[in-house]
Amino acid sequence: MREPIVLPLTNAAATRSLGVNLGRCLPAGSTILLEGDLGSGKTTLVQGIGAGLGIAEPIQSPTFTLISEYLEGRIPLYHFDLYRLEPTEIIELQPEIYWEGIEFAPGIVAIEWAEKLDYKPLDYLLIRLMHQSDRDRIAELTCIGNFQLDYAFIT
Repeated sequence: MREPIVLPLTNAAATRSLGVNLGRCLPAGSTILLEGDLGSGKTTLVQGIGAGLGIAEPIQSPTFTLISEYLEGRIPLYHFDLYRLEPTEIIELQPEIYWEGIEFAPGIVAIEWAEKLDYKPLDYLLIRLMHQSDRDRIAELTCIGNFQLDYAFIT
């Protein structure tokens, strides 16, 4: 694990902008694990990723559908929300079939509430979204394993 990069996010537009930059630069096969409290901006970040991928369809939190697949962008986006799930339900969901790229076309896998995962990929980008104050947030980005990210593209 490398040292995290900490970015200030002064509003929702800054969070979305970070996502747009990630959507533009991340290659197929990238997995992003998102952690943060309710209202910290996880879904806003994924909406930005979708915009950066060129996805026109509105992206909403898949809290009740669990997985949303967006296939019309530069590469597919697979958006998970584990908020309402118990560990056994997450195992049954088999998120690894998305990040392994065997049963589904390689794309970007974005998983909200990733701290609930018992099993994680070997290589991924961990993004922790945290409140600094009532309005200000920070994003802590950490490359895990062999995940590569050129931070110049996202700032």
